This record gives sequence, structure tokens and C-alpha cells, in this order.
Amino acid sequence: MSDAIKSAMKRLGVSGVNKPKRTPGAAKSHVVLVSDNGKPRTIRFGQQGVSGSPKREGESEADRKRRASFKARHSKNIAKGKMSAAYWADKTKW
Repeated sequence: MSDAIKSAMKRLGVSGVNKPKRTPGAAKSHVVLVSDNGKPRTIRFGQQGVSGSPKREGESEADRKRRASFKARHSKNIAKGKMSAAYWADKTKW
């Protein structure tokens, strides 16, 4: 692991690359450090104070529709992959 990635991990307080972490008190709810060709990039995502709606047993119809709406609304950005905030929000919160 390069020194740039190690210093970015320490600065952000994350345990590794591609491992999202909650950020209480910040503007966004989560932060993740991703690496593209050895170059670290910080991605902040998620609205603070808003819970997503991950799939769970016995969920309501409203939760299912809410999740489907999010995925439909952000599908183009989710498809961009690990370098987009929408991808991480989808993976972590939805």
C-alpha cells in the first residue's frame, strides 16, 4: 500500500480502501476511501440523519417502493461504479 493511501486512511479514520465509515457531525453521513490506479480519492455520500431502507424480512410495501424509487432515480450514477457517491449510497444505505 502506498504512503498516499496510508496517510489518507489515517486522516479519514477509515480501516481500509473501499470500507465506508459513518461520519457523525459532518455534512454527509458516510465517507469512503477508494483507489483508482494507486491514486486515493475520498468520497463523501449520504444525507445526514436520513436512514436508507435496506432490504429486510417483513418490510413494508412503502419501504420496498422507497428503495425502488431511489435505485431508479440514481441508476445512471450507480452504474458508474466505485468512483461515484451513488454507488456507495446504494451499497451502504439502500
